[in-house]
Amino acid sequence: MHITFSQSAASRLAPLLEDGSAKLKLLHDTEGCGCVMSGVPALQLVREATVDDKEATGDPFPFLYEPRHEVFYEPQLKVDFNPATNSFSLRSDNQTYTTQLRLISLSSSNH
Repeated sequence: MHITFSQSAASRLAPLLEDGSAKLKLLHDTEGCGCVMSGVPALQLVREATVDDKEATGDPFPFLYEPRHEVFYEPQLKVDFNPATNSFSLRSDNQTYTTQLRLISLSSSNH
């Protein structure tokens, strides 16, 4: 799995990652969904990887993800940020996963 972050997404995320205290994770969020098939993608800032996480290369940021959720995503993904709507989006060449990709901060994450 690989994620290319647009210049606007990289600019928005860089200040959150630059001191090295947080890592970026592509989360398949199933909280409140009742089923893993109904999960939605989210970006999450975490302090460290869990035993379930795998690190992947991204451009310009590496990121974590859980391999068991890899089946829900294409191998090449793109994250963009729209300053006008203050929102991230997740796409591939074939589809749009979401135009409202949540960013879960360290303070609001409980994973």
